[in-house]
Amino acid sequence: MSTDTPGIDPLLALRAPQDPACDVFLTGTVFLDIIFTGLDSAPVRGTESWARGMGSSPGGVANMATALARLGLHTSLAAAFGDDHYGEYCWDALEQGEGIDLSMSRTVPGWHSPVTVSMAYEGERTMVSHGHEAPAPSAVPGQAGAGPTETAPTAAPAAAPNPAFPQCPPRARAAIASLVPGRSEPWVATAARHGALIFADVGWDETGRWDLDALPDLAHCEAFLPNAEEAMRYTRTDCPRAAAHALAERVPLAVVTLGAEGAYAVDGRTGAAAQVPAIEVEALDPTGAGDVFVAGFVTGTLADWPLADRLAFAGLTAALSVQEFGGSLSAPGWSEIAAWWQRIRTLDDQDPTALERYAFLEELLPTTARAWPLRRAVPTIGFRQ
Repeated sequence: MSTDTPGIDPLLALRAPQDPACDVFLTGTVFLDIIFTGLDSAPVRGTESWARGMGSSPGGVANMATALARLGLHTSLAAAFGDDHYGEYCWDALEQGEGIDLSMSRTVPGWHSPVTVSMAYEGERTMVSHGHEAPAPSAVPGQAGAGPTETAPTAAPAAAPNPAFPQCPPRARAAIASLVPGRSEPWVATAARHGALIFADVGWDETGRWDLDALPDLAHCEAFLPNAEEAMRYTRTDCPRAAAHALAERVPLAVVTLGAEGAYAVDGRTGAAAQVPAIEVEALDPTGAGDVFVAGFVTGTLADWPLADRLAFAGLTAALSVQEFGGSLSAPGWSEIAAWWQRIRTLDDQDPTALERYAFLEELLPTTARAWPLRRAVPTIGFRQ
């Protein structure tokens, strides 16, 4: 699944012998994603719809892990994997295909992989998922199959999948967390205490309270990256930019994504703000675009780029991802970024000011790039070499 990516290390100039081996740590649930694209409309009850495109890839937290790894960051993922063919496929695709460190992950006998079917049409997506909560690790793990294994109970509880580990994450430059109202993950505080910068997003608050105090791990965060609707609800404001400034009173970096308008960020330490417009593209599948945006922003932050450059890079990577289908499959690497930069400068009627916004890429990208557009092989379960 890995792209043909040049060996670009965006942190090369900053690395020192005493640095942790891991750039970014994250944990969560890995799904097997089955993606259908090319639907003319939403499926209609009682009918059969045919899709013009289809692919399979690891999804869920694998979207973010893959995006980070393809941007050259040493990425460590802690997740549970089922011992079915789906779990084996996802493990191999992430470890062998993307070079992601899975030493803190585990394979659970008797637990089936969570699955999501995603249907993309009219620039939107509809998803159907199924899964059970991964059983907690046993006291005495064994070794079998692709990775560490645990003995599962006879029946895992039916709930939103959550591996619920680890408590002792590896030393890392950064860690990415997904905040949930009313819940604290002990590993977040541990990672922050050991020097990791914590980047966090958040989902829809099903309680309807929208209370920042109900997000205890926010206190450990370097950056908080909600979308505009989430930011305004949490801050009781009617403008996403005002929401970003309000959030910057709680975290050092507040980044609010604005959809088609791009993104707006405020540095709470200096008061500096930046906004970068979105890149107009023909969206095939938005699955995982938010994860790719976060990965791009994390990369720019660890590389110590100016705030506006981080936003521009995050927005570019997200825009490139929606032109391909399927979560982790669509995450761009440096080959895609180089091909886009080479291509965009040859088009007529380009706004010089807009091009200048991405001029910082010149020093990062390879001097030669593959032809645009790039097309990847579709990873479909069942093929053998």
